[in-house]
Amino acid sequence: MNISLVIPAKDEQESLPELSQWISRVMQTHGFSYEVIFIDDGSTDNSWEEIKKISQANANFKGLQFNRNFGKSAALHMGFREAKGEVVITMDADLQDSPDEIPELYQLIKEQKFHLVSGWKKKRHDPISKTLPSKFFNYVTRKISGIHLHDFNCGLKAYHQSVVKNITVYGEMHRYIPVLARWAGFTKITEKVVEHRERKYGHSKFGWERFVRGFLDLLTITFVGRFAQRPMHFFGAWGIVSFVLGFAFTAKILWDKVDSIFISKIPLKRDVTEQPIFYLALVALVVGVQLFLTGFLAELLTRQSISKKEYLIIDRVG
Repeated sequence: MNISLVIPAKDEQESLPELSQWISRVMQTHGFSYEVIFIDDGSTDNSWEEIKKISQANANFKGLQFNRNFGKSAALHMGFREAKGEVVITMDADLQDSPDEIPELYQLIKEQKFHLVSGWKKKRHDPISKTLPSKFFNYVTRKISGIHLHDFNCGLKAYHQSVVKNITVYGEMHRYIPVLARWAGFTKITEKVVEHRERKYGHSKFGWERFVRGFLDLLTITFVGRFAQRPMHFFGAWGIVSFVLGFAFTAKILWDKVDSIFISKIPLKRDVTEQPIFYLALVALVVGVQLFLTGFLAELLTRQSISKKEYLIIDRVG
């Protein structure tokens, strides 16, 4: 099979029939063998009924229905698990992504051998309340990850099958899939300018809170990507720094005590336990030991296999 299309959908019943017809035209025109996997992410309208109608009319269209809204990352995770195509392409169900981009995305993966191609909505039809924060987070992500993409959050992306089968998407990580892919060793990443269409039906499902969650996830993915296989390198390094500081403070306290008794024979103005440096030494030594223990426990955990999170699917079609 040439292409698997993975399309998360939440309350998109109006756009689904038009989107499915558009996809069919593109696939037939270019002679692709394909499957389309809709993931109904807890819709409260008739989106699932539309998906079932589409699947009954065309066997290339399949669907998964979540029992509640788990989020876009969960939908992509399950769609990736089901996908069988050599190239996996994701897009949103709101008709703001154009299926006409599919052939070139496929060519970039199959012929130019890229692992991942990310869409870049260079000209956007969104209010400034969305575009301004998006530019800021894309800038921060570029600086932290070292991946020079303009639009990490674009839903239109193409992947070699090996990429989607070897990464786990959860939380709000869908916007950082290029980062996940790079940490997994898939370094041939590029971007393609894609058309961003004005929303025809419904309204955006995302609010300001996604930027807060997204930033926290960026910090998480950066830490995990760098230290997941060697947590002792992080915790152990800071443990050494803390322990050395504590040892230095302790040495200073002991020297002052020895000096006051045997060398200068000038009594200390305050007892050792009344000096702030005593408590600094104590805290630094304790924190150093705790960081070491944390590092050892983290190392033990990395030796164990962690099962991937499952999401409850209550219906399936196709």
